[in-house]
Formats: sequence, structure tokens, C-alpha cells
Amino acid sequence: MTTPASGPSAGALPRRTPSDEPLPWRTLALLVPYLIVLGIHLVALAVGPATLVYPTKLALMPALAVGVSVASRGLARRARATIALLLLALAFSWLGDGAAWFFPFLADELPAMLACFGVTHVLYIVLFVRLARGARPRARLPRWTLVYAVWWVAMIAVLWPHLGALAIGVALYGLVLGGTAAAASLGSRATALGGLLFLASDTLLALRLFLPGAADVIGDVAVMATYGLGQFLLAAGVIAVLRRGSA
Repeated sequence: MTTPASGPSAGALPRRTPSDEPLPWRTLALLVPYLIVLGIHLVALAVGPATLVYPTKLALMPALAVGVSVASRGLARRARATIALLLLALAFSWLGDGAAWFFPFLADELPAMLACFGVTHVLYIVLFVRLARGARPRARLPRWTLVYAVWWVAMIAVLWPHLGALAIGVALYGLVLGGTAAAASLGSRATALGGLLFLASDTLLALRLFLPGAADVIGDVAVMATYGLGQFLLAAGVIAVLRRGSA
């Protein structure tokens, strides 16, 4: 959460607000199908069968999008643009998840995956800035989000020697990824945690892809568990904030 200009210092933990209340059961219940698909995917990654891994991965974002569409029914008209941004973010995440399938003509799926998820993060940043301005026009990022700038510098320092031609693209992607994690703090504690988990997932994936030896200790389950739960908390948190704002 951000700290209002008239409240405590920007570096302090924010006071509990309605948007920081536990996620409503109705929202959680409508997103259960997504969690079931995620659970099946993680089990398939861990113990098999391998034939379920890619289909369940491709089913994740559609399942979450359906849940978001149903859970957002009845919201005020002003909330529709925010839900549209959320659904677009999930759509580009889906393209990123299935880059090898959607872009078979590319020799390497990684640039397409970076581009799709880069758009996802830009959409999330716009979404959370819009959400914050609608609730608190003078909302601003808390000082603790500066840790994401430190994270970006550290990650680029560690990975740069191994990135080759992808160096600039990965650096730019890191900026929007960190931007999503920071901007998510403008929503609620649930969305802030979702942004952190998304960042953790992509950090693990980047280390796994580019840092020699990291793939031996970082498994796919850790990458997908943090990614799946991060997307869940971002989506559920946004819906919860919108519902409380229209209550």
C-alpha cells in the first residue's frame, strides 16, 4: 500500500485500510478452478505425467481470466477499464507462457516470451497507477519499494556477463518487472505480495536460464509455483479492491 501524503512517512508500514482486509470468500471461490489447474500443473512438473505439463501451463491464464470475468460481474461501470487492463495482462501472460506454441516460426522463443511478458508488466503498471489514482489521487509509492531498484542493479550485475545479445532486452524487462512489483503496492497487501511473487518467479527463471549451474538447484516447480500464486494474488487483489470501492 501507499502512504497518503497527509499520513505517516512514506517509509513506514501503511495503516490497515479496507483494501487490506482479507480477500473475500466469494472472490476466492470463483478463482478455485484456476488454483486446481495450477495444482495439477505443479504435480505434473514434480512427479508427472510429463504429457500434462504443457497443456496445464497453457490452461492457467484462460482459467484465471474466466474466474476474473465471473468474479467482476456487477462492478460499477468505472471499474470496467481496470478489469479490461487485467484481462489484457492475463492474455499477454498467456502468450508468454505459450511462446513456443504461439510463435513456432521463431528459432528461439525467449525474445517473444520477454516481449509478451514485457507488455504484461506495462499493463499491470498502468492498472495499479489507475487504481491508486481512483482511490487516492495523491497516492505514492512507499519508500520500501526502493528495494526493487536495488534488486534490478544486483540482478543485472550478476547476469550481464552471461546475457550476450539479450542483455539490453533482459535489462529493460527487469525494469518493467520491478515496476510491476512496486506498482502493485498501490493496490493492497494481497497485490503487493502478488507482485513480489511474480518478481521472485522471474528472478528464479532468469538465474536458471542464464547463470551457469543454477539450473541444477532451481527447479521448474519453484518457478511456476511463485508465478502462479503471484498472478492469482494480483488478480484476486484487484477484484477485491474494486469490489470494496464500489460497496
